[in-house]
Amino acid sequence: MTLPRADNADICLLLEGTFPYVSGGVSSWVNQIIRGFPEYRFACCFVGSRPQDYGEMKYTLPDNVVHLEVHYLHQPGGQAEQGALPGDRAAFDKVDRFHRMVSSGRVSDGRNRLFAELVDQLGDGQALCEEAFLHSRASWDLIADHYRRNSRDPSFVDYFWTVRTMHAPIWVLKRIADNLIPARVYHTISTGYAGFLGAMLKHQTGRPLLLSEHGIYTKERRIDLFQSEWITDNRSMLEKNNTEMAYFREKWIRFFQELGRECYQASDRIVALYEQNRLRQVEDGAPPARTENIPNGINLAAMREVRARRGGDIPPVACLIGRVVPIKDVKTFLRAMRTLANLMPEAQGWIAGPEDEDPEYAAECRALIHSLQLDDHVRFLGFQKIADLLPKVGVIVLSSISEALPLVLLEGFAAGVPAVSTDVGSCRQLIEGLDDDDRALGRAGEVVGIANPEALGRAVADLLRDPERWHAAQQAGIRRVEAYYTQERMFASYRNLYESLLNQEETP
Repeated sequence: MTLPRADNADICLLLEGTFPYVSGGVSSWVNQIIRGFPEYRFACCFVGSRPQDYGEMKYTLPDNVVHLEVHYLHQPGGQAEQGALPGDRAAFDKVDRFHRMVSSGRVSDGRNRLFAELVDQLGDGQALCEEAFLHSRASWDLIADHYRRNSRDPSFVDYFWTVRTMHAPIWVLKRIADNLIPARVYHTISTGYAGFLGAMLKHQTGRPLLLSEHGIYTKERRIDLFQSEWITDNRSMLEKNNTEMAYFREKWIRFFQELGRECYQASDRIVALYEQNRLRQVEDGAPPARTENIPNGINLAAMREVRARRGGDIPPVACLIGRVVPIKDVKTFLRAMRTLANLMPEAQGWIAGPEDEDPEYAAECRALIHSLQLDDHVRFLGFQKIADLLPKVGVIVLSSISEALPLVLLEGFAAGVPAVSTDVGSCRQLIEGLDDDDRALGRAGEVVGIANPEALGRAVADLLRDPERWHAAQQAGIRRVEAYYTQERMFASYRNLYESLLNQEETP
């Protein structure tokens, strides 16, 4: 298809691994925001890992998306090897000074000014260009010195290539920043690489930067890195200590923490979905005065139509709506289904979400179904339209090990479906209520501990087998969404943000 191209936009969305190439969750929210503000011209800058990690676009672009560009950070190839260059010692000394500031954990105006200086020197032909990083003696000496000072791993070769792999995307981001169309406001939907791109754009253009974090990026990357098998751990069995993280895993985590800190420092406004995440942002380096909470909102009119299509019976169906990936802990859901099927032989478990993000994990889940003898009880449905799915569901189930403020629970409540969730993110707040007034609305389901399939399965069975309790939970969910989580409230908050940022005068 032909992608829209324009010379400028009102708002440029910086999107890492999400809309329009990944469905559900954050992508649904991005689609909702764009369509909620037809008066603004949006540009979308998608940043992904590799082309083969994504398929075709999962969303039809709204009419007010006037520009889309797509970039990948880990493309094979790159610059050809060449002889060593001398490099600019003074420039790499500044890099060393910046790293020492980072290691101290302190944020200061001086550190922010030094960051801006370094960004200016990253471009092609500059002292810290990619060629200088890859091939200069000054870069080699800096890496070797950092290895001697800091590394707990015996292999310099592994250290050297980890540093190169870790930092290579920075020059891709710099080229994006140098060539991206002008926008009046840049809006990044995470920290990480997209957020670091936002920090570069803020410095280069002087235009406002808005950050909206659904989950806390550094927390989610930490979970991913703990589960990663590609990170080297050269310790022998005798050297390994369960209380000590593998050096390279820790190094990657610190790297993403620093990307996040630079985004926080550059952002004019920083939005979290709920208070616990806002406090985590402040802990990770966000200036408190720039932070605020704006929860997700639901299109109530559309969901009332979905709710009206429900029959009078309670379907004996527990449905997990989400990607089939480890962070959703689908395996715990499957083990919970074994408990549920033992208690309710007629019960069905549905998994509605794409399997292509982690095919190996999806295959393990399918094998687990067979080993648990659940072939007659569990179905993989793939991506489904919520409006078609929810009238057939008795309970929404979240077995995740990390969430923020999941849209799927709010959509389920608005469609008349109670929920059982692990105690992650804001799920307890959504199910039980936040304050006294909210809690007075009742419980919209149950909350259980992480990775406890027995408790999860029993909680689902308790709801499905008790019509009085199920209907009370259904009504509590409907009341809670209508009182606190409407699309109109969310749009009003973002309209105020957009208008204030769009009206800011450009700074030099």
